[in-house]
Amino acid sequence: MSGLAIHPVKFFREVRSEIAKVTWPSRKETLVTTGLVFAMAAMAAAFFFVADQIIGVFVRLLFGAAG
Repeated sequence: MSGLAIHPVKFFREVRSEIAKVTWPSRKETLVTTGLVFAMAAMAAAFFFVADQIIGVFVRLLFGAAG
């Protein structure tokens, strides 16, 4: 059971060691990536809006609704 023992000091030392290995993005990379995410979200929203409008037209035609 000694393999399951928790050693807080060792744990935090290993956490600090792993954090030091992380490659953090630069400010520019973060801004570019954020901009791309917003652009893709806007494109997806526009696509689904148009698709919804087209499907709505066909449903109204199918069921004979005038509105």
